[in-house]
Amino acid sequence: MGQCFSRDKSDGADSDEVVEFVGGNVHRVTSKEDWDQKLSEAKRDGKIVIANFSATWCGPCRMLAPFYCELSEKHSSLMFLLIDVDELTDFSTSWDVKATPTFFFLKDGQQIDKLVGANKPELQKKITAILDSMGSYRN
Repeated sequence: MGQCFSRDKSDGADSDEVVEFVGGNVHRVTSKEDWDQKLSEAKRDGKIVIANFSATWCGPCRMLAPFYCELSEKHSSLMFLLIDVDELTDFSTSWDVKATPTFFFLKDGQQIDKLVGANKPELQKKITAILDSMGSYRN
């Protein structure tokens, strides 16, 4: 299993700072095709998708990244995705993302819930409610 962390991946030179948010069971989405493939996979496996629209420069996103990763390790019956709003600008705009982080909860590709902001207790609450609604499929 992966480790949960947000790590500065810059080499100390004058390059832009890059922070790695991925770990645990979080899947990084880098294209619309990747998104479509992950949603198809989730639908096939009967998984609810949690899509985290985030940004490397976003302080609250960085703060929440290890927690999001830990959740992904605890709840394998859910699919955790990470979308960088700067990397997929048009795609993020199509989802009407106006702030980071924004979490979308999807079932069969359809939005069933949404959370805007780095609110750990609310994110946990929404995940618990989803798991409860899934009943016996809960792990």
